[in-house]
This record gives sequence, C-alpha cells and structure tokens, in this order.
Amino acid sequence: MRNRKKTTFVMGLLILLTGLACAACGGGGSNSEKLEGSLQDMMASLYANADLVQDFKDNLDSYETIDLTDDLEISILGTDQITYTEGVVSMPMMSSMAYQCVLLRVDEADVESVKQALKDNADLDKWVCVSAETMLIESRGDVIFFIMCDKETASAMSSAFQKL
Repeated sequence: MRNRKKTTFVMGLLILLTGLACAACGGGGSNSEKLEGSLQDMMASLYANADLVQDFKDNLDSYETIDLTDDLEISILGTDQITYTEGVVSMPMMSSMAYQCVLLRVDEADVESVKQALKDNADLDKWVCVSAETMLIESRGDVIFFIMCDKETASAMSSAFQKL
C-alpha cells in the first residue's frame, strides 16, 4: 500500500512538472517570438513560401495586398472595435472564391482578446454566392494571422506563417 501511495505521488509530481514545463515553453498555442519587418513583406513571404496548389498560385497576380484602413475594418474583420498598430489584408481583386488573409500587429497584451474578437465577429458567409470553408486565427509575438478560405489553402498559409 505504501509503494502505491509513493508511486501515485511521484506520478502526480511528474505530471505537474511536465505541465509547468509546457507552460514555460509556450505550450499555450501562440509563439511569443516577435516577428520583425513590415506586414506587407511578411504577406509576400507567406505567398512565396506556402505550399499552395497550382491553381491558386496561377491566380496570385489577381490578388492585392493593401493596408487595412478604418473604412475596411467592418467588412474585413467583422468589427471596428479592434485596436492594432499595423494591418494588411490580401484578397483577390475579382474572384468567385471566398478568400482573405489578414496580418495584424497589436500590443502583445491584447493578442488573445483580439483573436477572440476576430473569432466572435468574422463571417464565413460574407461573400456574395460563396462561403469560406474555414477560418484560422493564430499569432506569433505581436502579429496575428487571420485567414478565411478553403481548408487546404488555409493550412498551407498557416504553415508558412509558422515558419516566418
């Protein structure tokens, strides 16, 4: 009986230490590493390094990356209540595909609340006649990656974002 209590105690201690180690190493789902450079350059890097299907790559010349302005916030972010220091959105100028990719630089203390605001306010059905299949919202340091599109493209762009 004594050995069982000792083993249970040791196992509990190991679980606790593992949990603390994961938390200390950023196991919470967002990387605290700061990304340097402009968001325009980061977006260009995402497209250059993402493992995108050829059809998507063939149409990239019809996509434009522009600075996010006050008059675009509601249509792009779903709300005008998000505070950011820099923002860009990439989207096709004309397409029958539901797609937008956004990079936002925010105060690091606000990252999680901004991610939640995006999740709460984004509309996958905002396009005429088409809907985005998925939405991903991730962060690295003070940069938030927010994409709405098909799952394959979202996954490829997310992988490229994590490699920045």
